[in-house]
Amino acid sequence: MDKVNLKREPRVDFSTREKASSYTLQRYGLMGVFLLFLLSFLLTGCYHKKTPSSFRLPDSIQEAQISRRIEAGGDSILKEKDTDNIEWSGTRSRVDSLSFRVKHHYSQGFNFIVTADSLMLLRQQPEEAVNKMETDSFAVKKGKEVVVADIRILPNDKQDSVWVQIATEDYAFGWVHENRLLKQVDPADPISQFISTFSNIHLLIFLIVISIMGVGYLARKILKKNAHIVHFNDISSLYPTLLAVIVALSAAFYASIQLFAPETWREFYFHPSLNPFSQPPLLNIFLVLVWAMLIIGIATIDDVRRLLKSGETLLYLCGLGAVCAVNYIVFSVLTLYYIGYPLLIVYIYYAFRVYLRKSSETYYCGNCGVRLHRKGRCPHCGAINE
Repeated sequence: MDKVNLKREPRVDFSTREKASSYTLQRYGLMGVFLLFLLSFLLTGCYHKKTPSSFRLPDSIQEAQISRRIEAGGDSILKEKDTDNIEWSGTRSRVDSLSFRVKHHYSQGFNFIVTADSLMLLRQQPEEAVNKMETDSFAVKKGKEVVVADIRILPNDKQDSVWVQIATEDYAFGWVHENRLLKQVDPADPISQFISTFSNIHLLIFLIVISIMGVGYLARKILKKNAHIVHFNDISSLYPTLLAVIVALSAAFYASIQLFAPETWREFYFHPSLNPFSQPPLLNIFLVLVWAMLIIGIATIDDVRRLLKSGETLLYLCGLGAVCAVNYIVFSVLTLYYIGYPLLIVYIYYAFRVYLRKSSETYYCGNCGVRLHRKGRCPHCGAINE
């Protein structure tokens, strides 16, 4: 790429204009950050109280997909199907364990970790509690691993018909209502715990605050130093733009699964896997996006190190991380209210349009060194380049 010759016009004082422009930019930037902050809090306040979509995939279809996956994967419940059944109170009839496994996503032998301060378990049989007899209970402390020992269904229990017997690490056994149990435990799988952590509304609000503060600080530093940042003053590499877009796509797709196929996501939450070919189609697509995010992230770091100096590399990667964090928060929340879909289309168009425009810049200003899209007046310093 050739550095063009510099031809100066009569000297013009740009200081007043630059100060006014800087003041306007800061004012509107602060307003934008405040509005984003307010909107994020309003939306996250409703994050776990959203109205279920009327266009959701029928539960029967989702359960059929789950059943096929269990049968194809040789789930242990199939091997114990004839002997490991769930009792109905008052009769000797049995309910199919596989049916319970499909609908509730767990069965006997499933491991949980207590996430509440304590989990209270009933020492006596659940029938005694239903009949309001005297009972005793004991607590399991936070962080302890427990296992499902038995499941009993009591149709005459108006509070919750499903009772779960829990075995602790100390070989103590106790009963608890299913709805109370699931609010106080997480599946023991590390991936499930990771999902639970990132679904926590308090963490989401914390991420919003940190992301907005980080973006504001980095934007100030970058504008002062005229440093590189994705989508604005980007480098000549496709990977950062591609990474930011894939994060936005993944967040929107993640929210879409929760919105339209919640039972499919719930099954993945209880039985997660990183294999993109072992899940129902929707989850396969999501896992492909996750793997693409990881691979492109590695390629991005390598390419940025090649194109920028060490100090600029760190600043650029921090800015890219902040943009990706904002993309995750904005699209995972707004998609739940359908606003994310048109916004995603606009964002993808904008991201690639900016990249294509930047990649076609083959000139440099002879005065300040800024890349130029075409010859002529430099928008940064005002010099004329021919």
